[in-house]
Amino acid sequence: MSPQEKQKDAATVNYTNVASKNLLLIFTRNPQLGKCKTRLAATVGNEIALDIYKFLLNHTVNITKNLNAAKQVWYSEEVWEDDIWSSSIFDKRLQQGEDLGIRMAKAFQDGFASGFERILVIGSDMYDLNESDLQNAFSELKKKDFVVGPAEDGGYYLLGMNSFKPELFSNKDWGKNTVLTDTLENLKNEKYHILEERNDVDIYEDIKDVDAFHPYLKHIKA
Repeated sequence: MSPQEKQKDAATVNYTNVASKNLLLIFTRNPQLGKCKTRLAATVGNEIALDIYKFLLNHTVNITKNLNAAKQVWYSEEVWEDDIWSSSIFDKRLQQGEDLGIRMAKAFQDGFASGFERILVIGSDMYDLNESDLQNAFSELKKKDFVVGPAEDGGYYLLGMNSFKPELFSNKDWGKNTVLTDTLENLKNEKYHILEERNDVDIYEDIKDVDAFHPYLKHIKA
């Protein structure tokens, strides 16, 4: 092991100790015009969809930056050094794999291999989520082996575990309304906790009645 690798490994150990063995994985898309929130963009246009996504990213930063956990941001396309995710708070990584399941599995496996004991994954487009929700999820992982946050669209907005379970990341139609049902089927013999259902932001109907988004929608005719 090189001196640089030893230094990085030591830093990882110290990081996990400070964070009480909790790790938060944040999966995000690079905010690029025409490449994010495409279903929302079909109604509001690419530029407004990008502005809304940036607003959601800022919300995610605000609800995670003070959380008592190590925090990793996993980028979809490339790691950006100079962006809203401060390198002093967030460890930056690049997603690896052909589909979302493979990419999440890789992030969880890396986390457990680094010595973390309780790991959560969330996306970066959840306005209906706050810091106390994440604290609660970590608390539940002290009592149960898995925690799931169901989304209104049939998926989940949060998944947490104390040990790696590969079945959770395979044989899923990611982005479809069967993901939650299939995930809970994988957990039927496990001790798990279900969080409150929340709404993520995918389409215009998800935000049209939410005051925080009205400044972005004032030129949209319903």
